Amino acid sequence: MDIYLGIIFRTTVIYLVILILFRMMGKREVGELSILDLVVSIMIGDIAVLSFEDLEKPFLRQMIPMLVLAFIQILLAFISLKSVRFRNIVDGTPQIIINQGKIDEKAMRKQRYNFDDLLTQLREQGINDLNDVQFAILESSGKLSVIKNNQDKSSKIDETPFPLIVDGKIQESNLNKIGKNHFWLRHQLKKLGETKINEISICGYIDGEFYIDKNETKK
Repeated sequence: MDIYLGIIFRTTVIYLVILILFRMMGKREVGELSILDLVVSIMIGDIAVLSFEDLEKPFLRQMIPMLVLAFIQILLAFISLKSVRFRNIVDGTPQIIINQGKIDEKAMRKQRYNFDDLLTQLREQGINDLNDVQFAILESSGKLSVIKNNQDKSSKIDETPFPLIVDGKIQESNLNKIGKNHFWLRHQLKKLGETKINEISICGYIDGEFYIDKNETKK
């Protein structure tokens, strides 16, 4: 009887602990968990299973690894919020697979992403003709985001699907994709009355229009 009570007690406590830990990870869809979140989730699951295999071991001792993982996850998540470079290293960066209707085979090889994967994910979004795709972006979560061609295909579209500024830092690689540089960006922002780039949370540029969201905490 004591064994069954012990199992019930451990199950209840572990369930509550895992629930709290996953709440700490934030509200994300399962398919959009970062690599950091996924690793922690797998390890917590394995530790939870081990705690049931040997009921003779002190329960608190078996809970310590889960608490350590929670601390590591919270610490790294905090660093990730503060550092774009660290976030890119841990989570990876989105990769353009189709650029202006042209498939980038080099980018596909870099991501170990094959044509079957590409066609499957396009079909899932109701796209059967590659000519209908202007941009296809492989997100860090593995999801494929698609931007379709405009009706007027003859017109030149000056846009980037990626932000030009993130967390107050200019994204030079995204500027290069639209043939611009940071001098052009600073000049355009100055015309809009935006002189302090470090106060901009995110800045996008699509169809010649800027979208700017400022970080109110830095004012």
